[in-house]
Amino acid sequence: MNHLVIRAFAGLLFLLIVMAIIIFVPAWTLDYWQAWIFLVVFFVPPLLITMYLMKHDPKLLERRTTAGPGAEQERIQNIIQALAGLAFIAIFIASALDHRFGWSTVPAYVTALGDVLVIFGFYLVFLVFKENTFASGTIEVVAEQRVISTGPYALVRHPMYIGALVMLVGVPLALGSWWGLLAIIPMTLVLILRLLDEEKFLAKNLAGYSDYQSKVRYHLFPLIW
Repeated sequence: MNHLVIRAFAGLLFLLIVMAIIIFVPAWTLDYWQAWIFLVVFFVPPLLITMYLMKHDPKLLERRTTAGPGAEQERIQNIIQALAGLAFIAIFIASALDHRFGWSTVPAYVTALGDVLVIFGFYLVFLVFKENTFASGTIEVVAEQRVISTGPYALVRHPMYIGALVMLVGVPLALGSWWGLLAIIPMTLVLILRLLDEEKFLAKNLAGYSDYQSKVRYHLFPLIW
């Protein structure tokens, strides 16, 4: 358990440092109040989620700390994860460059809305974690895993990705950028590629998933797709 705690908090700290670098270096200034507020907003929810999982679902926390390129079982998912990482970084760099060169004029209330979206996105992810203890950071099927069809999974097959997209839409706004929203497009495409491949894997390897697909029609967006 101690090793898990250290790894989880070290991962959060590493993420915070990396995010600070990919924001402040392209912005080329520390005089960026939107970024300072955003870093706090982005750091606190995953910290609270981590603390919750430590107490209530350490096995899920352990699965979540193993993620990223190289952790996936399938080569295609390693490629998709690498693309997702690049798209994720692009959102921050584009927003920071926007701030540096003054391409956008974003009102303070829109910045605040962006922070709210980030928090709400993390809240949706938290609801998924509460409902699905098998929500691993990699695409896999573990011992005793079963299909989860309750809670948000009764509406769409990939509710956690909805939370991620809501959060990501909030990022450029929180950083005071309109142009950064364009970087959401490749990130969305990468997420769609990932979830489609994930569904193929689960239909093949997880008992009952094909039946679940026939009952829950929507992949990501309720009543749309």
